[in-house]
Amino acid sequence: MRFLRTILIIAVVLGGILAGADRLAVGYAEDELAAKVQAGRGLAGETDVNIHGFPFLTQALDRRLEQVDVKLRGVNAAGPDGRKIRISELDARFHDVSLNSSYTGGKAARADGSAQISYADLTEASQNGVTVTYGGAPGKVKVTASVEVLGRSLTRSVVSTISLVNGTTVRVRADEVPGEGLPGVESLVRKRTDFDRNLDGGLPAGLKLSALTSDASGVHLTVDGSDVVLAGS
Repeated sequence: MRFLRTILIIAVVLGGILAGADRLAVGYAEDELAAKVQAGRGLAGETDVNIHGFPFLTQALDRRLEQVDVKLRGVNAAGPDGRKIRISELDARFHDVSLNSSYTGGKAARADGSAQISYADLTEASQNGVTVTYGGAPGKVKVTASVEVLGRSLTRSVVSTISLVNGTTVRVRADEVPGEGLPGVESLVRKRTDFDRNLDGGLPAGLKLSALTSDASGVHLTVDGSDVVLAGS
C-alpha cells in the first residue's frame, strides 16, 4: 500500500513538472510567434498570440498546432494605389496550423475572425480633409466636408453607405447630395466624400473580408479564408 502511494506521489510530481515545462514552452513559443508576426507585417502596435491545445510540446514535435489566436492592433493596409487605411484591431483564429521545418512560420488550413476600423482612422484614410462619423444605422456613416463654390465656402454633411467590394475594398458613397440649386455642387461634394480604400495589403495572405457593418463604435469587418499564412512564407 505504501509502495502504491509512493508511486502515485511520484507520478503527480512528475506530471506537475511536465505540465509546468509545457506551459513554459508554449509561453516562449507565443512570444516568438508574436514577434515574427509583428515583424512580418511591419506593425507599430501590439501583437498577442494564444496557442491552444495540450500538451503543446507534442504538437510542436508534430509541427502541427490545433489553433492559434492572433490579435493585432494598428495594422496599416495599403492598396495598389498606395492609399493607406489603418485597421484598429484584427482578431483572427487560425485552425490546423502546419509549421515549417525551421519553426519560423506556418500556414493555417482555415482562419476566421473580425476586424475593426475606428471613425478616426476612417477619417484619416479619406485623405480628403473630411470628417467621418456614425450614420445612425448599420452600414451607414456621416461624412462632413467643406467645398468652395463660386467663392463661397459650403460645409455639407451627407449620409453615406459603407460597403465591401470584392472582399478587399471598403467603399464609401453618399446616398444623396443636396445641390442647393447651384450647378456642380453635387460633383464637388462627391469628390470629397466618396472614396475607396483597399485593405488587402494589410491582411495575412489568404485572409479575405467577407462582411461589413457599422455602429456607434466603428466599422466592423468579418474575415475568413483558407491556406492562410500565419507567419513566414
